[in-house]
Amino acid sequence: MRATNLYAPTLRETPAEAEIKSHQLMLRAGMIRKAAGGLYTYLPLAWRTLKKIMEIVREEMDNAGGQEIAMPIVQPAEIWKETGRWSVYGDEMFRVADRHGRKFCLGPTHEEMVTTLIRDEVRSYKQLPLMLYQIQNKYRDEIRPRFGLMRGREFIMKDLYSFDKDEDGMNVSYQKMYDAYTRIFSRMGLEFRPVEADNGAIGGGHSHEFTVLAEAGESNIAYCTKCDYAASDEKAELTVIKAVEEDMKELEKVSTPEAHTIELVAKCLNLPLDRTIKAVAFQSDKEELILTFVRGDHEVNDVKVANLFDDVIELHMATDEAIAAAGGVAGFMSPIGLKEGTRVVVDATVMEMYNACAGANEKDKHYINVNPKRDFKDVIVADIRMVMEGDACPHCGAVLKMTRGIEAGQVFTLGTKYSEALHATFLDENGREKPLFMGCYGIGVSRTMAAAIEQNNDENGIIWPRAIAPFEVVVVPVNAKNDAQLNIAEKIYTELKDNGVDVLLDDRKERAGVKFKDADLIGYPLRITVGPKAVDEDSVELKVRRNGDMVKVSGAEAATRAVEMLKEL
Repeated sequence: MRATNLYAPTLRETPAEAEIKSHQLMLRAGMIRKAAGGLYTYLPLAWRTLKKIMEIVREEMDNAGGQEIAMPIVQPAEIWKETGRWSVYGDEMFRVADRHGRKFCLGPTHEEMVTTLIRDEVRSYKQLPLMLYQIQNKYRDEIRPRFGLMRGREFIMKDLYSFDKDEDGMNVSYQKMYDAYTRIFSRMGLEFRPVEADNGAIGGGHSHEFTVLAEAGESNIAYCTKCDYAASDEKAELTVIKAVEEDMKELEKVSTPEAHTIELVAKCLNLPLDRTIKAVAFQSDKEELILTFVRGDHEVNDVKVANLFDDVIELHMATDEAIAAAGGVAGFMSPIGLKEGTRVVVDATVMEMYNACAGANEKDKHYINVNPKRDFKDVIVADIRMVMEGDACPHCGAVLKMTRGIEAGQVFTLGTKYSEALHATFLDENGREKPLFMGCYGIGVSRTMAAAIEQNNDENGIIWPRAIAPFEVVVVPVNAKNDAQLNIAEKIYTELKDNGVDVLLDDRKERAGVKFKDADLIGYPLRITVGPKAVDEDSVELKVRRNGDMVKVSGAEAATRAVEMLKEL
């Protein structure tokens, strides 16, 4: 490809709308252009990178036994209603109706569609296991599209679905995909971690997120400093912190005027936060009250709370009226004195406290000398707190640290959640009808491109890993009007193409500084500069984008040396 034929309208200024590096750099590097909120056109440079990502994904999916298909983006409402997810997705789902008034959606995911396909085709265990995948656009009506390709309304996704005859087979498929994802992100040259994750609206059993480490990431990750344990903050398992045992003192009610937050209570009573018990009140999607209690220096993990109840899909903060109806007082709550039948969840660490402070369910009143094992009745005890740096690893006991990352892929076991709802069954070896065991496995293709940029950039622009760079090498004649320089550049360019290198010849009649700035901004892994010394001294410069390393070789050696250097990138 010649730069004079390449449509890559670079920008010198950063657009005001772009909040994070990947968004800024993709706009500046002429890779994307905004069509509307959360909707982008991919220009040639971006599409070249996306195709390389898709090719890596395809190769690994095929090698793991996947077969590529293409399912409709427009899906009938009926199949979503069969699984109950037509209402679960809520306003995030794009819903449309045809001329006859029949309801459809633009697919945010394809569990229902693929399950109905298999339901009508697979009859026997002899047809299993089966893994089908596609790479296509998905649609989610985000309430606030932002961060460029990170959170858009239209995005490119690879989704694979596995079908097995039993749980053991499902777990084998899961491991195949886990291993394939590890290879995919490794081949892309990305620093990532597979972390234990919550299944969310997808449902099912266990899950891992493949998270690209980057400061701009929306995911908080806890990882062990000793073993390989890592989990999202929503999923991280936590060990119970046991307080030093004390003699239990008599429960006492004290005055705490205007102390309606746990920090004010601690200050009022001159107590450390870890001697207090904090209340957080939620209501479910069915408006049922759920009161939760954690140690004063901890935070409630609402995902863990929601997962405790089969009938709870999501939680929102409770109203004062709902709290009062249960016998509580907002800002002064505890499990003591609540109405019978109120859902109360207490963190397991709280149950190990002695002589602590908690609300008295009266305005401006708290209890001291609260001993949860003695004083809290009819409560659910569970791990419901949010992980913090310094917590103990649940696997080896070493210290956990926190980092941020971008979820680029996720693997799920689904069990029979969808097959039972959609009546997708098969006949086993004994002729008995059984539901299929399923798994689903997604990679955000366009999101991975953005994540790669978030992880690989500097003050000058993008630093592409070689495997997914739009071009591996750019050959830059300093003065394209000089026939001698241009001829040497053309020869190197042709030799690289003949060696299978994805190369761009910047033959524009621009100033050298403009071409160098564009090369750094776009982020080609290797730049070959052909200047006056190439003509006068037979000296050509090769420069690595990532670390600035430079070597000088003769024009005849340039292509061969470039191929060798690329192997190290």
